Amino acid sequence: MTYQETVWDSSPSLKSYTLSNFRTLPQIQKLGEDIQFEMEVVGNVLPFKANNYVVEQLIDWNDIPNDPMYVLTFPQKGMLKPEHYEKMETALKNNLDKKEITAIANEIRLQLNPHPAGQMELNVPTLKDGTKLYGMQHKYNETCLFFPSQSQTCHAYCSFCFRWPQFVGMDEMKFAMQEGEQLVQYVREHPEISDVLFTGGDPMIMKAKIFSKYVDSLLDAKLPNLKTIRIGTKALSYWPYKFLTDSDSQEMLDVFRKIVDSGIHLAIMGHFNHLNELKTDAVKNAIKEIRSTGAVIRTQSPILAHINDDAEMWAKMWTKQVQLGCIPYYMFVVRDTGAQHYFGVPLVRAYQIFKKAYSSVSGLARTVRGPSMSATPGKVHVIGTADLHDQKVIVLRFLQGRNPDWVQVPFFAKYDENAIWLDDLKPALTEKFFFDEEMKNFKKSNPLDDYPES
Repeated sequence: MTYQETVWDSSPSLKSYTLSNFRTLPQIQKLGEDIQFEMEVVGNVLPFKANNYVVEQLIDWNDIPNDPMYVLTFPQKGMLKPEHYEKMETALKNNLDKKEITAIANEIRLQLNPHPAGQMELNVPTLKDGTKLYGMQHKYNETCLFFPSQSQTCHAYCSFCFRWPQFVGMDEMKFAMQEGEQLVQYVREHPEISDVLFTGGDPMIMKAKIFSKYVDSLLDAKLPNLKTIRIGTKALSYWPYKFLTDSDSQEMLDVFRKIVDSGIHLAIMGHFNHLNELKTDAVKNAIKEIRSTGAVIRTQSPILAHINDDAEMWAKMWTKQVQLGCIPYYMFVVRDTGAQHYFGVPLVRAYQIFKKAYSSVSGLARTVRGPSMSATPGKVHVIGTADLHDQKVIVLRFLQGRNPDWVQVPFFAKYDENAIWLDDLKPALTEKFFFDEEMKNFKKSNPLDDYPES
């Protein structure tokens, strides 16, 4: 593939850059062979794909290696632990064949906790006839996740992505479901479900005709319990032309209108990791087009070292999102998988950044919640720090729990300024966290049938 700059004032075509052709980019060639080789080493373990919109519109190539969009999309040496980097570096320098390199990559990947928070062990639902639905997850009563097989890629990959196993060619680590009928059957069998979240990958990588078939299955079933369809997507940031000038852009917007007109709430869960993703006319116009369908856009992102661990940036980003008609929704904590060691921000510092940003925006942006960990027991919210009984503690609570009774119950962990995840924390004032015993029993039993509907 020969590099050629895109004409952005017409209907641009998506051009992807992966390990096979990223060296054709003049911007990458200027970085030198050493940096290119580092990218190749990391990109043979963690998924890597950028595109012409990211390269030409979002990255400031005069600010390398600090530019946040560059770090967000191009592999960096530190994303692999030294021992893993050295192992893959040696394999490439020794010119091992592709099969041997893949075997080494898979060996490393299996050490990176590819499915955190019990996704494979605890979240895979079962139909009443005993059929396991490996293309779905059901962790919280009200919401089930659906992974269409056609959405197991993205317009570009985020270097921190906790769903990285979807993209590295290890089929045994993927979630994917071909048909929508089993989704409908499962939602019908579980009246506690009110929300279906389409995820992936990115559902907006699908053509409108294919996505519409899944939607039609749900709408035609007239499920009385289904109130909301959510779409988790990075397309607004990485390829806003999906909703502007792509061949099926208007057709996709019509699908959105069909959902809204049916009486189902449509929530676009837009992933924006930095203010710079909101600067182009394309993203602003795409947001406008989506909102014109009646859909609501809610925004979310993890807090990421090297990219957005900056309170002022978060405040500006939330304010800009509100200005564009979006609703700030979540600041997440980087999950315990993949390159967490590189991107993770200690929980105490994450809270301090959140508090400073939150306190400097108007009430309309204070819809956002965080920092929040999607851990095995549930979504754990870091509320702050406090002094209790002469002991400094971290205060937490559940926003969602495997047992709904856990929600909003405060609990305390010993103050630890280095902890970056729930498993790093130790209970304060008590020997165990209040949910520990029940969680142990939960892992031994059916994860979906133990608890009452909320």
